[in-house]
Amino acid sequence: MRKVLGSLALTVLLILLVSYGLWTSKRHVGHYLTDLRIQLVVNDGEPADNGNLLGIQPELFASDYSSVKRLHRKLAAYLQQARDDGLINAKTIVVLPEHVGTWLFAVDEKSQFYQSTTIEEAMNWLAFSNPLLFLDAMFHARGENRMDDIHLRMKSRSMARDYQTVFGGLAREFGVTLVAGSIVLPNPEVQDGELKVGTGALYNSSVVFGRDGLPIGQPQRQLFPSWYQRGYIRSGKDAALNVLDTPAGRLGILIGTDSWYPQNYTRLNEGGAELIAVPAFVAGNGSWSQPWRGGKHQALAAELDLGPQPLTEGQAWQRLALAPTSNARAGISVFMRGQFWDQGSAGHSFASRNGQSIAEQSISAALKGAKPGHGARLINLWL
Repeated sequence: MRKVLGSLALTVLLILLVSYGLWTSKRHVGHYLTDLRIQLVVNDGEPADNGNLLGIQPELFASDYSSVKRLHRKLAAYLQQARDDGLINAKTIVVLPEHVGTWLFAVDEKSQFYQSTTIEEAMNWLAFSNPLLFLDAMFHARGENRMDDIHLRMKSRSMARDYQTVFGGLAREFGVTLVAGSIVLPNPEVQDGELKVGTGALYNSSVVFGRDGLPIGQPQRQLFPSWYQRGYIRSGKDAALNVLDTPAGRLGILIGTDSWYPQNYTRLNEGGAELIAVPAFVAGNGSWSQPWRGGKHQALAAELDLGPQPLTEGQAWQRLALAPTSNARAGISVFMRGQFWDQGSAGHSFASRNGQSIAEQSISAALKGAKPGHGARLINLWL
């Protein structure tokens, strides 16, 4: 009798394991793209032969990342609109926001993942749907906030591949130099023209793709991660600040809050940076107009010259980013917008020419009814 019960239990367990395996292999297929409209809100200067800085502030949602093809179609629609508006040429530098690549962990997941109401619930489905990847990431996690480290590390190899496929592909398709926002990966490095990952700490990094779709130089690591990231993203404070040759001039990249600190502009000045791209991200709906959370940022933030206070988060960004201490003739700061489960985002993209800030003035009737700051935006600066 015991043998019969044991065999029955083993059979049931085997059936359950096979069923679980089959379930994890079936993935969600999305059929509808979210809103593809994009509005040109800043178009400063006159077209010339010097190129332009073109910021794309997309409005993205978890479902936009359900497949690489789907994400490509949405971003390509924005670029096509820019091309139709005469904003793309051989010297155009396109800048995308911080973490636009990080959300690639959401590619090819179960429908329950996208239908989750909170990011915590979505991450539970991510782990449950990818048990072997979860276990592997668990052994390699380095961050103090272990679960966040594991969730971002799980699919790092496919994320690096998809990042190059999407953003390198867009650069090649539209013939532009493309600053591909940023992506969180373990020890990222370009080897023989391909973005590869290691097994060490997670870094928030940006890769620039040339008109041939290949990376230019090495990934730029973020030097000073934001306060909410420091438990799982390693500071790259000892990393080089790259200055890259592009058709429009020498380009430096400061990721997010790296753009606040004067010493970073001094280093870029020494490297001869003529243009500066700032891929940025501010977490939380409405946080742009809330009091600046300076005390939560790096200790260095206490030494910043912010002028009259108190400040909102947005006012702090506009006073600190693309600082007048830069010798660069122009720069652009581009923010991520959208909603990922219960995690919203804020930020209003802006440009700078010779130390003077240039920002969106109003919301056009083209997006009548949209809340301020919502909807995709184009920010163009002719050089």
